[in-house]
Amino acid sequence: MINCIKVIKYLLVIFTLMLPAMSFAQSVDVTNTTLTLGVVPQQSPKRMAELWQPLIDYVEEYSGIRIDFQTTRDIPTFEANVAKGSYDIAYMNPYHFVVFHDSVGYKALARQKDKVIKGIIVVHKKSDIQHISELQDSEIAFPAATAFAASIITSAELRRNDVPFIPRYVNSHDSVYYAVQKGFFKAGGGILRTLNGIPEEVRRDIRVLWMSDGFTPHAIATHPNMAQKHRQAILNALIALTNDTSQAMILKGLGFKGFIPSDDDDWDDVRALGINSLSRPHF
Repeated sequence: MINCIKVIKYLLVIFTLMLPAMSFAQSVDVTNTTLTLGVVPQQSPKRMAELWQPLIDYVEEYSGIRIDFQTTRDIPTFEANVAKGSYDIAYMNPYHFVVFHDSVGYKALARQKDKVIKGIIVVHKKSDIQHISELQDSEIAFPAATAFAASIITSAELRRNDVPFIPRYVNSHDSVYYAVQKGFFKAGGGILRTLNGIPEEVRRDIRVLWMSDGFTPHAIATHPNMAQKHRQAILNALIALTNDTSQAMILKGLGFKGFIPSDDDDWDDVRALGINSLSRPHF
């Protein structure tokens, strides 16, 4: 009888120790959840879906959360959607994050590993232009007025050098490169990642004329109302993908090296530029 009592007490202790783990497992159950992922449209919607779907598939399988990929035909429409809080998760440029963190409350979750974002000004490979000063009074293509590195940083450099120019907004990074290749514009603004992502037959006709200093890259941010268990599940999946060498092609397709966790103050270098309103993108 004494031995039986000891066994019962032992089992009760084990069961008590297991209760926190059981409670935690229940608290992080994220099945039957669907979240929207809005991605800033740097390329055509069709191309964006092709690039992002493998990552979404991995995150869904790892986390158990369904992800609904969404993008828009142009950056202003994307901005309007983020301003309304339309996305549970948003991949947005550094400028967008600073603005929508303050106005909507989007919270930083992750960013690219070993990455800074640099603006570039490109010209046709056969162009005689060797310095940005030679772009005086030219029409220059940009993705959108609020594209951080491709438009804001590049435009600022032109202004710092007292180079008057006429901005033309063509909706996406890819459209900038195609327009410069076809000779529609003498120059255009972009970033290296999207330049490297265009077809070789276009890229070989493009030359980088100028490149900026580096800034904290695009943010993966979540809506302020998202549950912490969902945030953690998504972050766990992104970190797992980063460390999963068997799935390296997913990241390579996006031009990413991986992801690291991020805090809101990681974008203080962008805040220091003093551009915290969509109505005042240039500095």
